[in-house]
Amino acid sequence: MPRSSVLITGNMGYLGPVVAASIREAFPDATITGFDTGFFATSLLDPALLPERLLDKQWSGDVRRLPDEPLGGVEAVVHLAGVSNEPMGNAFERATWEINDRAAVETALRAKRLGVRRFVFASTCSVYGSGDESPRNEESPLRPLTAYARSKAAAEEGLREVADRDFAVTCLRFGTAFGSSPRLRLDLVLNDFVASAIVSRRIVVLGDGRSWRPVIHVRDVARAVVWSLGRATTREPFLTLNAGADGSNHRILDLARAVQIALGDVEIDVKGQGTPDPRSYRVDFSRFAALAPECQPAADLATAIRDLSGDLTRAGFRDPDFRSSRWARLPVLQGLIASGRMSPDLFWN
Repeated sequence: MPRSSVLITGNMGYLGPVVAASIREAFPDATITGFDTGFFATSLLDPALLPERLLDKQWSGDVRRLPDEPLGGVEAVVHLAGVSNEPMGNAFERATWEINDRAAVETALRAKRLGVRRFVFASTCSVYGSGDESPRNEESPLRPLTAYARSKAAAEEGLREVADRDFAVTCLRFGTAFGSSPRLRLDLVLNDFVASAIVSRRIVVLGDGRSWRPVIHVRDVARAVVWSLGRATTREPFLTLNAGADGSNHRILDLARAVQIALGDVEIDVKGQGTPDPRSYRVDFSRFAALAPECQPAADLATAIRDLSGDLTRAGFRDPDFRSSRWARLPVLQGLIASGRMSPDLFWN
């Protein structure tokens, strides 16, 4: 149990502030340090409220060039740093491999050498890629279809080789995250639907909407991370785990309908044309239910939709071009490159 010090890489993204708050609540006496390159530092729901106020120290840097100092005296690393979705992975494929795979494994190797005892890796259910109607469990074959998913699957394999009885590794395969966060993302399916409902009272569903996705609230992501920091590791120093609940598997069209029901007076436009999305998978979360019964996802979908809508409304959100705003990851990176502040391989100039 990390009572002394925890390092969170990628803490200034969408998940990081919520994860940091949960770790602070669970381990109030721990020293919590962040390490982030700062690409999305300004993606704040409330610019006057910095999430880093909960940390003891914030480091700035690229995880591909992580120095030893942030790892000194650390008992656990929560590795959130990564190129975090398919559009970004497709646009920056080389950097995606460098960051999501090689840097993750190298961070674990360095952490192990410096005496860190636990390593929690944020992976993804998208490693399953596609499948039939039967849910995918941890032993199911992986069929990653994108650079993002392939890089996460490769990192899991590399981390398996690093783990031993003195260095426990937990790879948490999360579904698509949703919900409000101090650093918001609206380029996630459910968050996008909520934002669309607010600005236009209309949700556009590409294709027929029949593809399956597991979803998980950001607070439930954080609960799973906290559980991983305290889990028993003697029998399984390396653990890959689908983190979520069986009831969180939804068809895309059903997610749109959930937003329509929660917010009311919203039209759903199902395009039903174009190239179908091959990414369709249901996920079996029974092992997580057995291992972590006290940390099961608790967020209610309808409540989370209304909470996010309320937070956006209070923030004065009315941007019809939100998919090109500071709350959409790929446009942020493209803007930094176009301005000359960042190189195409995602290093600061």
